[in-house]
Amino acid sequence: MRRNLNSSEVAPGKPTQYIDTYTPSLLYSIERAESRESMGLTGTLPFGGEDVWNAFEFTWLDSAGKPQVAAVRINVPCSSHCMVESKSLKLYLNSFAMSRFSNKADILSTLNSDLALVFRAPVMVNLLELDQIPEQVDRLPGTCLDGLSVEVESYERAPQLLLLEDGEERAVKETLHTNLFRSLCPVTSQPDFATLVIQYLGRPIFRKGLLRYLISYRSHQGFHEDTVEQIFVDLLEKCRPEQLSVAGYFLRRGGIDINPYRSNVDEQAPALRLPRQ
Repeated sequence: MRRNLNSSEVAPGKPTQYIDTYTPSLLYSIERAESRESMGLTGTLPFGGEDVWNAFEFTWLDSAGKPQVAAVRINVPCSSHCMVESKSLKLYLNSFAMSRFSNKADILSTLNSDLALVFRAPVMVNLLELDQIPEQVDRLPGTCLDGLSVEVESYERAPQLLLLEDGEERAVKETLHTNLFRSLCPVTSQPDFATLVIQYLGRPIFRKGLLRYLISYRSHQGFHEDTVEQIFVDLLEKCRPEQLSVAGYFLRRGGIDINPYRSNVDEQAPALRLPRQ
C-alpha cells in the first residue's frame, strides 16, 4: 500500500520541507499486486501497456553552478512490480535543484538507475528541452460523449451501468472519449481530473451507460494507474470486446501529469498531450 501522508504534508497553510540536494531515498515504491488482487487480477494480466509520466518542474546545476531546466518523461511498463508514490517522485526530482552534474548524460544515468530500482523494472527516461515538448493536440480522435443527455445518480463506481446496445450483434471499431472524468486521491481526497479515451472492437457499447459509468468515479478514491486498470477490467467483463484500449490523461499535480494506458492490442501509449495538460 502507499504510505499515508501525515497532516503536516497535506494541511493547508502548513510549511512543507523540501530537500534541494540530490536524495534518492525520497522515492517511495508501492507493489502493484495488492490493488490488482482486489480486482481479481492474478497470474497473467489481461492487458499490456505503460504509465507515461511527464514532469515539467525539473532543474539542476551544471558544473559551473549555472541552473539548467528540462522536462522529464518517464515510460514505465505496466508489468513493473511497483508503482511510485507521485509526491515522492516530485520531492525526488526537486532534490536535484542545488546539485551539480557535469552533463546531461550523468543526469540521465542517475535518473535511469534510481527509477529502475524503485519501479523494479527497466524504465525509459528522456530529458526534453523546452522546445522539444510535444505540442498539444487540437482534438482527440473519435467521438466525444460529453454532449449526451444523461441523468446521473451514482457517483461511486457503478459497473452495472455498462451495457451493450440492444439488438446490435455486429462488431464495430470505435474510439470514444470524455473530458468529464474525475476521481479522488485516496491519500488526500483531492480531486484528480482527466480525459478518458476508450477504443474497442466488439459489439457496440451503450454510450449513455458508458458515460454514466465513467461519471460514477466522481467520488471514487483510487490512484491513476489503479483507476484505469479497473475501467479496463470492468469493460472487458461487462462488454466483452475482442480488442480494448483505455487511456487516462490526468491533469498535472505538482508539475507532474500521469497517463496510464492499458491495452490488449498495443504496449506503447499513443503520444498525445491534451490542452488541459
